[in-house]
Amino acid sequence: MEIKGKTVLVLGGWGLVGSAICRKLVPEKPDKIIVSSLLKSEALDAVAQMRHEYPDHDADFFVPSCGNIFVREEFKDLPREEILSNPERRRTLINDTLGELSEEVIKTSTIYNLFTDYRPEVIVDCINSATAIAYQDLFQSSRALLKELDKSKEGEQNTLFDSVERLLCTLYTPQLIRHIQILYRSMHDAGTKIYVKIGTSGTGGMGLNIPYTHSEEKPSSVLLSKSAVAGAHTLLMFLMGRTPDAPITKEIKPTAAIAWKRVAYGEIMKRGKPILLQDCSPDDPYKINKNLELKNSSKTTKTNEPLQSVFIDTGENGLFSRGEFEAITTPGQMEYVTPEEIAESVIYEIKGGNTGHDIINALDNATLSPTYRAGYMFHSAFSKMQELEKEHNVDSVAFELLGPPRLSKLLYESYLISKHYHNFAAVTKASAEEMSKVLSEMIKKDSKLRSEIISIGIPILMPDGVSLLRGEEIKIPPFRGENVLPANQKAIDAWAHDGWVDLRVKNMERWKNRFEEMKKMTEPIPAGDTSSRFIYTKEYWNNFETIEPGKIVGWIFSYEEKGLRMKA
Repeated sequence: MEIKGKTVLVLGGWGLVGSAICRKLVPEKPDKIIVSSLLKSEALDAVAQMRHEYPDHDADFFVPSCGNIFVREEFKDLPREEILSNPERRRTLINDTLGELSEEVIKTSTIYNLFTDYRPEVIVDCINSATAIAYQDLFQSSRALLKELDKSKEGEQNTLFDSVERLLCTLYTPQLIRHIQILYRSMHDAGTKIYVKIGTSGTGGMGLNIPYTHSEEKPSSVLLSKSAVAGAHTLLMFLMGRTPDAPITKEIKPTAAIAWKRVAYGEIMKRGKPILLQDCSPDDPYKINKNLELKNSSKTTKTNEPLQSVFIDTGENGLFSRGEFEAITTPGQMEYVTPEEIAESVIYEIKGGNTGHDIINALDNATLSPTYRAGYMFHSAFSKMQELEKEHNVDSVAFELLGPPRLSKLLYESYLISKHYHNFAAVTKASAEEMSKVLSEMIKKDSKLRSEIISIGIPILMPDGVSLLRGEEIKIPPFRGENVLPANQKAIDAWAHDGWVDLRVKNMERWKNRFEEMKKMTEPIPAGDTSSRFIYTKEYWNNFETIEPGKIVGWIFSYEEKGLRMKA
C-alpha cells in the first residue's frame, strides 16, 4: 500500500529495529509517525533523536507514546512487580487475562486506547512479545508455588495465596491469546490496513543445541519457552491473516543476532542501572561448608564504582563486550543481521513487495489446503450417510462432539423447521407465533427426538422462556468453577443464543429473516448465468424446495457470524 499521507504507529520505536524502521519510513512521506515505547523516557528520547536527524519536519511529525501494551491502561506505566505485589491489581490482571473477553476488558486495555486514539493505517510491531511474555518465567513461579505448598503441608507460615495468584499472572498461553484477541479488535475498530510484526525465533536462529543460557540447564527451559511463545504467536497471527476483516498481516522473523546501535566506551548498564564493582579479599574468603548460599554479602566489599569498558550496544539485547560479540558472530554461531536490513524488508512488504521473508505468507504457501480429491469424494461419503439414514430410519443431526454447542443448537433448530415446513416458501408464509407453537408441539410429542437433543447437553427452551427441558448436564453455560449461576433475562438470552434450542417467538422471527436473507442472495444472479462466479445459486439451495440443516448452518456461520473462510 502507499505509505504517503498515512499515520504509522511503530511499537517498540525506541529499540534498535524500531529506530531503523522509523528512519526508513521518513522518505515515504507518511502524515505522522507515532513512536511508542515501554517507558516515557525511551519514547521521548527516540522522538528527540528523530527530530534532531530530520529537522525539516514539523514538530508533530514524530509523536511519542509510552506504556505497557499488554495490560489495561491504568496499569500501563507501572512496573510489573508493582502490579503483582498489590493484591487488588493482581486480581484485576488475572481477570483481564483469564476472564471473559468483555467490552470492558477490551476498551480499558492500553492497546485499544492507543490504536483508537491515533487510528494508524499502518502498524509495525517491533516489540519482542515472546520475550516479554516468556521471560516472566513460569518455571520460577511454579517452583515458588511448590515451596509454599510444601510449607502448608508442614503447617509453616506461608504466602500460598500470593504465590498462586502470581503463578496465574505468568501463564504464557492465556496472556498471548488475550493479547491477540485485543490486538485484532483494536485494529479492526481503529481501521488499521496493514500490520507487520518483527518476530523472533527465540534462539537467534540456532537449534536445541544452543550454548547460550542464563545459567539454566542446556537447552534452557526459559529460552525454549521464548521460542514456544514465539511459535504460538506466529500461528495466531497466521489465523489473523486469514480473517476477512483483519488488516493485512505479515511477520518478519530474523534468525540471527541483531546489531548494532553504537560502539562506545562507558559504564556497563544492566536493566537500566550500572553494574557496580565489588571485591572479595583473598585474605578473608568465604568458606564453603555444608551449604552454599547463592546470596551472601558477608565477605563482599562494594566499591560503588561502575564497571566501565568498550561495548557494542545491541539495543534490547543489551551491551556486549568485544569478546562476546566476536563469539556470537563467528561462523556457525548466531552470526548477525543489521536493523537496516530488517527495516528495508518491512518497508518493501508494506508497499506490496515480496521479500520472501514474510513468515505468514510462507505458512500460507507451505500448509496443505483443501484438495480437489477431497471435494470430489465428498459426495460419495455424503450419499453413503444418506443411504444409511434411510436404512436405519434415523436422521443424523448433531452429536455435540465437534462443537461449539451453537452448532448443535442451530442444526437442531433448522432440522425441526425442516421436519414440518419442508421448503423455504412454507417458512416465509408461516407466522413466528405459529412456528413456535408447531415446533414446541413436535418436541412434546416426539420423546425420541427430545431425548436425542437433551442427551448431548443441548437444553430446549420452551416458548414461555422459563420452561427448560434438559439432561443432567448442559454445555451452555460452560462450567467455570461455579455450579449455580444467576439467571436473569439477559443471561437466558445469551445462553439460548450460544447453545439452547430456542422455541420462543422472537427466535422464530430470527429464523424467518434468515430464510429471507438466503433467498435475497440469489436475486442479483443473472438468469441463465452458468459461470463459476456464484456459489449460493438457486441450484445450490435446490430451488428452495428443501431445507438442508448442514447447508443452512454453514451459511449462518459464513455470513451471519462473519466466519467465512478467507483463503483456500
